[in-house]
Amino acid sequence: MAEIKPLPAVLQKIAIDELNEVPSRIPEDLETFKLWIEQQPHLKARMDDQFLIQFLRGCKYSMEKAKGKIERFYTLKTKFPHILGIYDLDNKKLRQLNRLGCVVPLPTPLNENGCRLIMCNFNYNPNEYQIEEIFHPGIAMYEIFTIDDPYASICGIITIVDMSKVTMAHLMQANAIFLKAVVTYMEKSLPLRIKSLCFVNIPSMAHSFFKMLLPLFSEKLRQRIFLFANLEELQQHIPRKYLPEYYGGENGTMEEHIKALESKFDEYRDFFKENAKYGTDESLRCGETSDVDNLFGVGGSFRKLEVD
Repeated sequence: MAEIKPLPAVLQKIAIDELNEVPSRIPEDLETFKLWIEQQPHLKARMDDQFLIQFLRGCKYSMEKAKGKIERFYTLKTKFPHILGIYDLDNKKLRQLNRLGCVVPLPTPLNENGCRLIMCNFNYNPNEYQIEEIFHPGIAMYEIFTIDDPYASICGIITIVDMSKVTMAHLMQANAIFLKAVVTYMEKSLPLRIKSLCFVNIPSMAHSFFKMLLPLFSEKLRQRIFLFANLEELQQHIPRKYLPEYYGGENGTMEEHIKALESKFDEYRDFFKENAKYGTDESLRCGETSDVDNLFGVGGSFRKLEVD
């Protein structure tokens, strides 16, 4: 018997209709997945049913895609520990960064039973913090979603990036290696469906930033990226009701968003401590190098990145 949390009926129907889930076959699918993981000498992964099923759901039960995604998930976390290796949720700086509210989930999903909405703001002083560390609470949040949030797990996520406070100093921190690592993590390893990525209040100085960013995404995801000049344009894509109160909506205050995420960090502190035990050991990898190396085009050194 698989140890997974039951889904609300409306989400279970979506899992069946859109993700190819066959509830009676879940134990068999999980066992097949676990057997493959156990046969990979270089890969040490969590084997919790609740964690693994999200890789199957996120890949619409394509076993081959799920294998590739979990392998990239752990390879990226091993190769980029300064960006993606978040294991201590009691770390004082992590908590301090979270209280800035740069990356927070909104409590009510889109249309009540749809995608989880996430707000990103440049609410930090670039003279005090680096963008790599600003992203740390968000990394923890996304990984909690994989086992805790049925709306994010089944319906996917919509991220809204408000650039009204961005400065050139912020943009200068977003170097090519950081952007490629984050984009690869989000699109090719995190087992959550990215339904859309919305940038709003875009300043003219950000044009060069988008010229560097957009080619990093696949063509499929580029079709899900939307650029809005202001909130009025955003509200044509996402009804005002589902935006936070500080945007004139009804979806909570910044203080509530931060507090809710803080509570999740308290709840999952032991889960993240355990995560430090998992990753990849390249010296034990059989055959070809990781496809993560091919994605970066540098055979594993990560010293250069060519971006048009």
